Amino acid sequence: MLEEKVAAFLRSVSDIVWGPPMLVLLVGTGIYLTIRLRALQIRGLWYSLWLALVKRKEQDQAEGDITHFQALMTALAATVGTGNIAGVATAIAAGGPGALFWMWITGLFGMATKYSEAVLAVKYRQVDRFGTMSGGPMYYLSKGLGCPWLGALFAFFASISAFGIGNIVQSNSVADSLSFVLPSVKPWMTGAVMAFATGLVLLGGIKSIARTASVLVPVMIVFYAAGAIVVLAAKISELPAALALVCRGAFTGTAAVGGFAGAAVREAIRWGVARGVFSNESGLGSSPIAAAAAQTKNPVSQALVSMTQTFIDTIVVCSFTGLVIVTTGLWKSGYNGAELTSRAFSAGLPGNWGGWIVSLGLVLFAYSTILGWSYYGEKSLEYLLGERAVRPYRVAFTLFVFVGAVIHKLELVWGFADVMNGLMAVPNLIGLIGLAGIVVSETAKYYPHRG
Repeated sequence: MLEEKVAAFLRSVSDIVWGPPMLVLLVGTGIYLTIRLRALQIRGLWYSLWLALVKRKEQDQAEGDITHFQALMTALAATVGTGNIAGVATAIAAGGPGALFWMWITGLFGMATKYSEAVLAVKYRQVDRFGTMSGGPMYYLSKGLGCPWLGALFAFFASISAFGIGNIVQSNSVADSLSFVLPSVKPWMTGAVMAFATGLVLLGGIKSIARTASVLVPVMIVFYAAGAIVVLAAKISELPAALALVCRGAFTGTAAVGGFAGAAVREAIRWGVARGVFSNESGLGSSPIAAAAAQTKNPVSQALVSMTQTFIDTIVVCSFTGLVIVTTGLWKSGYNGAELTSRAFSAGLPGNWGGWIVSLGLVLFAYSTILGWSYYGEKSLEYLLGERAVRPYRVAFTLFVFVGAVIHKLELVWGFADVMNGLMAVPNLIGLIGLAGIVVSETAKYYPHRG
């Protein structure tokens, strides 16, 4: 059948796009920027967390649409998603516990990438016809690097990804999850409610998205983390051995145990890096679009806040998922994806609480991803077609939330969106490498005056 041939073709293209060269380029860019910035993500971590979570906004009046905190929550809304639940489980099932270690490494270097993206996004942003900020890779590729065609290429890939990875597959995941837990809830019901809730938020633009994200994201992360902490507390005696297994497995591989087929070091690295990048999106160029909307006078202050996104997403949330799976011993059970995470949580919690936590987490994470990516897609399409495209885009994006919930075969959508998602990184990484000197210069100007 034609559909099967197209799906096979997209899978082969996706394997190329997300193959070793791309992963090496993504992590390599993070290492390069870490060296140029003298490990700023380590030196400035506590200060950046203070800026993000305690100070939250600049005291003086500054240009922008939303506060530091709201920009961070909007970006986290898009990145803390199904990858933090199902993606981590897939990485550990395929690459062994050592995959979690390589996710940490990806997150560590990804913080430098995320910081650099935000510096450039704020520096080269501009005000659109509606009086709101517009920024991101398309603008720093055009205005900073002097390559408008690369900016247009990024915007094209991002606008398509928003409808796939950021919309249809998310609403479909929610519909499937709710139908499994509550069989009486039909996919069309879930789609209708989600479309209504999405449209209600999108009508207000970035300020409405940011306000919603600022409430939803902290609640969903704390809720999920609390469940994980209860499980880890119940398995506290297993935690030291689990951490040792993660570190040992990263360099020695994991021997076959029970139903687990074993994993070489290569597999641990491959899956850890791939799922780490997919989870935190460092280098893809999506989150700096939200950073550009922040109320700030200095690109570096928002960049410091933005890099905490990768820390929270990968070092914190992904770690909770991974450690629950490893401490409960279910990483070698033969289960995979969200089912593995659900069973691991259930192993440490009474009744069916584990299943409910994971299911509700999936719902909240997926919905927040829809809201975050709606803004990314909107700004990308605005760059390509102008401000007149914004309102029709919001209507279409809302309708596709319903479509995603009710369609059954998503293989073509997944494949195409996955390719577009990966291709976003190519022009963005070119921009980051080419404009690294600007990032270093802005950083040097800011730090002597930090108060």
